[in-house]
Amino acid sequence: MRLAFEKAGGKCVFTSEWDAYAQKTYVARFGDHALFGDITKVEIEDIPRHDILVAGFPCQPFSIAGVSKKNALGREHGFRDPTQGTLFFNVKEIIREKKPRAFLLENVKHLLRHDRGQTFEVIRKTLQEDLGYHIDWDVLDARCVVPQHRERVFIVGFKDPVDFQWPKLPRNAPRLREILSNEPVPAKYTLSDHLWKYLKDYAAKHRARGNGFGYSLFGPMDIARTLSARYFKDGSEILIDQGSRNPRRLTPRECASLMGYPKTFEIPVSDTRAYKQFGNSVVVPLVTAVARSIVRSLNRPADQWVPKRGASKFAKQIELEEALSI
Repeated sequence: MRLAFEKAGGKCVFTSEWDAYAQKTYVARFGDHALFGDITKVEIEDIPRHDILVAGFPCQPFSIAGVSKKNALGREHGFRDPTQGTLFFNVKEIIREKKPRAFLLENVKHLLRHDRGQTFEVIRKTLQEDLGYHIDWDVLDARCVVPQHRERVFIVGFKDPVDFQWPKLPRNAPRLREILSNEPVPAKYTLSDHLWKYLKDYAAKHRARGNGFGYSLFGPMDIARTLSARYFKDGSEILIDQGSRNPRRLTPRECASLMGYPKTFEIPVSDTRAYKQFGNSVVVPLVTAVARSIVRSLNRPADQWVPKRGASKFAKQIELEEALSI
């Protein structure tokens, strides 16, 4: 998100990141002058005042996989999660105290449906009714800017009414050939016979049961599935077809390109850590487009804010509630 907002003309004054390996990657690119650790241990008064707050509170409590896993373990999820699910409220308190002119929040698409929509309703009411921000949201697919099908919900908020428009994104999706290495890829990224047999047997077992689980094989003219933070385990969601040879994983550098990072972006951590970090990241060109729309809106305030596409289903309910309260 920092790369994206810098491209939109921003200057970062504060960053919170608790993971030591992600901090190492961050420092390699930006230095440590604006870097702080765990946001739950940072005093709000120590956070500089700022015009735009950007955040991605943990996806796990709201993701389909995260919810399924927590249900299986008998653990709470969403806003009943005693740890991760509360981080949204740290973001809320920073907004309440610092009153930024705008914010951008990002999360998994399933956030909108979690707990039959009740989780998102809590978020909406908190941002709109408690904090008094004018908000809009939309689900954007990164496949318009990178060769990856990756849907995420973005929530924008403004302290004052503005004429915000979601960016117009390209229609012609790029293909994997644009991010795949032109150089020979080290043999360590090619699956072993044992792992390749296991993945094929696993997929065949689930096909027989009518399930869709299993590896995904892609060629240079394809668009990949979503890169996950679990990619380091076996890479099975995005395997590159090598013809008569066993398929291979993407390299960390290819994962960086798949997320829209520049080729000059340094990767100072191990492959395992890099896979996890890029899988947890945002797609930089997509956020850059949203960032520029936010900046344009702040520079061109309107007399009246009107909800745009993406919020229609919820906006009608909000309008109804406002009409009933008059």
